[in-house]
Amino acid sequence: MGEIAFAGWCFVPFQNCSVLNKKMMMKMKMKKKRKKQEWQCHHALTWKRSQPSIKNQSDTYSSTTSTDIPLYESPGASFDQYLEDKPRVFNAIFPDKQRCHQLTQEEWRIQMLPIEFLFLTARPVVDMRLRCKRGGRDYPPQVPLDITKVLELDVTRWQLRGLDNFLEPSHFSLGIKGALYSYRQGTRSRLKGQLEMSISFVPPTMLALVPEDVRRRLAESVLTRLVENMKHKVNNSLLADYSKFKRERPKHSV
Repeated sequence: MGEIAFAGWCFVPFQNCSVLNKKMMMKMKMKKKRKKQEWQCHHALTWKRSQPSIKNQSDTYSSTTSTDIPLYESPGASFDQYLEDKPRVFNAIFPDKQRCHQLTQEEWRIQMLPIEFLFLTARPVVDMRLRCKRGGRDYPPQVPLDITKVLELDVTRWQLRGLDNFLEPSHFSLGIKGALYSYRQGTRSRLKGQLEMSISFVPPTMLALVPEDVRRRLAESVLTRLVENMKHKVNNSLLADYSKFKRERPKHSV
């Protein structure tokens, strides 16, 4: 039966064979073309995935500073007592009342000074929380557990203002953490503290064109200036206000 079928196929008129061959050739060409297109498509997708995705890459920078200076405490006006008055401590650290207002007993909203980075100028607004901790409970890692009282600073919320929509990063986070306490050795005391500021953001397209090492160098320089400025206020405004606090205590105790 197979031989008869084969013979019958061999004796198909030449014209019909020609048409059949053309159809087969067209089908083979179409199949070959589809394979080539599939390969090109696969190659293009592979190349796209292998390129660095700027959108998903986040820049993270941080700067840390510390305070360690003599602190002259009075028996009736210890630094621990001073830290209990959180509004007073906050006003000493952030004396510009036009840029700050109190939200709760522990939180304040601060319009920070503009941050200039390359051709961008941003104005962060942060909610800062001040809390007193004692007895070694939930102390920051760098604070010894035998410290009697610690004032902890922490940013709870933030907002970035001053950027056009096309310059605003798709992701931005700002972190500020700090601690202040009196470190006592015998009759001597020292004011100690740490402050860390960090930012993380996905750079907009224009900023992504700047080499990463240049962005890092500039960003860390900006953060260092900010934390050093806050440290300067602690070392001057806070100590000056604490001295005033000590002078006021005898008046209240009479």
